[in-house]
Amino acid sequence: MGASPTTLRLTLHVWRQASRDLPGAFEVHHLEGISVDMSFLEMLDVLNEGLTSQGREPFCFDHDCREGICGMCSLVINGQVHGPDQEITTCQLHMRHFADGDTIVVEPFRARALPVVRDLVVDRSAFDRIIAEGGYISTDAGSAPEGNALPISTAAADEAMDAAACIGCAGCVAACPNASAMLFTAAKVSHLAQLPQGEPERERRVLAMVERMDREGFGGCTNERECQAACPKGISVAHIARLNREFLRSSVLGRS
Repeated sequence: MGASPTTLRLTLHVWRQASRDLPGAFEVHHLEGISVDMSFLEMLDVLNEGLTSQGREPFCFDHDCREGICGMCSLVINGQVHGPDQEITTCQLHMRHFADGDTIVVEPFRARALPVVRDLVVDRSAFDRIIAEGGYISTDAGSAPEGNALPISTAAADEAMDAAACIGCAGCVAACPNASAMLFTAAKVSHLAQLPQGEPERERRVLAMVERMDREGFGGCTNERECQAACPKGISVAHIARLNREFLRSSVLGRS
């Protein structure tokens, strides 16, 4: 068998859209000499550098940490949220996952509640508004308490930390056929519902966040589980079940 190529020739179909009010379309670009060790975003940097050198408009795409932490690098690559590898963000995807001569389709997340701002950038501020509805936790100010002052079971702590791993990338929404934000909202609710610090606002929080999620225009959950499959942090749909229990419990108690 011959050695694997160290560089790639690629054909890119990249979504171009000037603003949310204008229609968009795919542009076709050809790249050569792309190192298999590049990240996907570095490959897009090469594309943009070439366009800039030609006096053409580069593509807009979100990025910040490029370490799989911030969740901004949200793209659909060949129809898959964050690309073909599992439990990684787009910035962690490397070009060695593609073959020489491949055609790659790059587009933004598609959801009514996440409108395209420009090219590959979407407006995820709906997530911010859902979180804002959750409010704050009630706690005394002052020095940090002793570590064992609030006993928390290992199981509860582990599940709370699993939920807290959500980075708000919106991949769950983009993967869901209903564009539901249930996994995102469930992760935020489930995180605090299992900890004593979140107890005082427990009922008000879940009712307010679910109501805001619905007002933002996200779809309903029909247990497709595409959200879990696309989540770069592997957050389980079990948190959606907990969200439903929390919502029913709070609705019965009738608190606001």
